[in-house]
Amino acid sequence: MLVDQLPAKTSRRAIEAEPAERAAVARRLDLVELTSLVAMVELKPLARSGFIAVNGRLTARVVQTCGVSLLPVAAVVEEEFHLTFAPPEAMLEEAEEIELSLDAEDPPDPIEDGIIDIGEVVVEHLALALDPFPRAPGVTFEAPPEPEDEPETKPNPFAVLARLHPRKGGKS
Repeated sequence: MLVDQLPAKTSRRAIEAEPAERAAVARRLDLVELTSLVAMVELKPLARSGFIAVNGRLTARVVQTCGVSLLPVAAVVEEEFHLTFAPPEAMLEEAEEIELSLDAEDPPDPIEDGIIDIGEVVVEHLALALDPFPRAPGVTFEAPPEPEDEPETKPNPFAVLARLHPRKGGKS
């Protein structure tokens, strides 16, 4: 989305991935299938010059692979996201002021070549919202039994040398 074509007030967009786009996203995110991906996105210019707030909600129907049984697992993913974008020159000023903290707000993302790639924002947030360890219903993971603790016998490092040394009273 071209930033210079955004209205001065909030604009709303609905996006829906086409079949070819869904197939590409499914390959990229290692999904069995992505049957739908829809997002409602709001872009709002902020008081700070060139900064744009992006708020949205995505809904996707995905099929992942069960991490235990390798069976397909269907799921519905719903995720809200909130980001701020800034022009590159503002990013340089902002970089001097950023203090990293777990409680702090994320720093703005850069507007690259005057464009905010809304599709990429949606895909990134879908990736973050996916279950990292999907499980088919009723499937549980059973860890292999722990080996019994046996006293460790350390090999004698001089055993090899003893075999090479002629024995006393033996052949030379």
